[in-house]
Amino acid sequence: MTDYALLARQLDALLDTPDWLTNSAQTCALLVQEVPDLNWAGFYLQRQPNLLHLGPFQGKPACHPIPFDKGVCGAAARTRQTQRIDDVHAVADHIACDSASQAELVVPVVVGDQLWGVLDLDSPEPGRFSADDQAGIEALIEVFIARTTF
Repeated sequence: MTDYALLARQLDALLDTPDWLTNSAQTCALLVQEVPDLNWAGFYLQRQPNLLHLGPFQGKPACHPIPFDKGVCGAAARTRQTQRIDDVHAVADHIACDSASQAELVVPVVVGDQLWGVLDLDSPEPGRFSADDQAGIEALIEVFIARTTF
């Protein structure tokens, strides 16, 4: 089980610059290193209305761009609510960038009242993400937002 309180302290210490690019890259690297059973961790950024663009990530090459009306990342961006999916193949409009991915957790990054992007985590393990994982990753996003200039 991941100790998210410890991970939040590590992330806070790691993010020693307010630069969004550096901080998002560092966040992805830390997640892949410390959270077991991930095959992809990355940010998709809102750079145009209703469209997510690939940002810093760790893992295989990714799908780009992602419209708000498609897939799990699009749903998180559109609703501004975390999406925790036990079986991505059960999602009709799932965008399969890596056929090994079985579960997905996508957390919107909302700064003020504006959507900046989403953090997307994929796992080859079905049902990989628990409610504790969701709460822990959401807390890490709060650290990321507090330490970053957008």
